Order: sequence, then structure tokens, then C-alpha cells
Amino acid sequence: MYIGRIVAVGRTRGGANAGLYRVSSRSFPNRKAVELSGHLAIVPREGHEADLQKNPYITYNCVRLTASWAVVSNGSQTDPIAEKIETGMPVRDVLATVLGALDYEKDDYNTPRIAGVVPLAGDTAWLGIVRYDALVVKAVALEAGRAHYLATYEADDVRDSQSSDFDASDATGAARFLFDGGAFAGFKHPVTSAAALVEGSHFALATWIV
Repeated sequence: MYIGRIVAVGRTRGGANAGLYRVSSRSFPNRKAVELSGHLAIVPREGHEADLQKNPYITYNCVRLTASWAVVSNGSQTDPIAEKIETGMPVRDVLATVLGALDYEKDDYNTPRIAGVVPLAGDTAWLGIVRYDALVVKAVALEAGRAHYLATYEADDVRDSQSSDFDASDATGAARFLFDGGAFAGFKHPVTSAAALVEGSHFALATWIV
């Protein structure tokens, strides 16, 4: 099944919270996740920079950290979500405000904007999506060994059924899990992924690429 871009929030069996993001793409597969000054971004692979002229939505920060949260998303909403959280605004209100203001992407597919926010310490994460026909923001209870996900197609709502077993020993393992682990292994056209995983008192960042 092809479900497009994926955000997920979860907790390893050992109790480490994680925010996860994967690019799955049929139209623009020549991309990679990279670390830039303490955050993770999706950029074209070398030799494919001209893709930006075809679609302005294909490059963006996909993971950004605050003092207490990790934000994962599929577009330019990543930065304002993190910045508003840093002001002390409740996460639910931040997601509703930013996603509602930016709205879905005005590309050929009306691609939804999706986002996940996971705490450094705490048992509640958040998932949000804005589609052409709806804006949904919901709290998600974090459970050891589970990840809850949301995607741009098919899995484009926050549903209890959209969860997978999940485990990783480090941030790199968490990023890779989105390719061949649990339910994610059945989702087609993986391109690159990124993860923020709690290690000790901070989030560690990592990327994965096929």
C-alpha cells in the first residue's frame, strides 16, 4: 500500500519517546534527510536540485527540537510549530493554529500537511493533519513498544487502528524502523527517513536513506 509521507510518535520497549518522519514518494524520490545545525531537513540529492523548480514543497525542515519537545512534519509548518511551542502555547492549540493557517499544500494532489509532537518526558504526544476537507488534532497516549502514525494518503486521519509495534536501540535504528519494521514495512516507495529519540536527558537525531 502507498500512503505517502508518514509522521509517527512512539515509545521504545525500553521507554524512550520518539518522533519519526518518512518520505515515501513516487513523483520525487531523489531526496534525502540531512542534519543541519541541530535539526533535520529534507533536501534534493546531488544532481537533482532542479526538482525544486517543479515543486516548491519538496524541501523543508522535517524535525526540529525545543527544550521539551520534538516536532516532526512534512513541510514548512515544522518551524512555526516549534517556535510557538517555545513560547509556552499549548501543543494542541499550536497544531490547530499553524496547520489551520498554512492549510493543505496547493500542489497537484492537494497534499495534506501532517505533524507529530512528542515530549522529551511525558506520556502524551500529539498528531495533527489539515486536509482540503478537515483539520484534525488529537492527543495520543504513548505506550512502550508502540508507534502511532499518520500519513498524507489513506491513513489521513488520527485513528487508533493506525499503530505499529516499535522498538529501536538508538536514533538511527528508529529512523530505519520506518523502512522495514512493523507495519511500516508494508508501505511502498520509501525514500528517506528521520528520527528524534530520547537518549538520557536529550533527543538524539538520526537519518536513514535507501
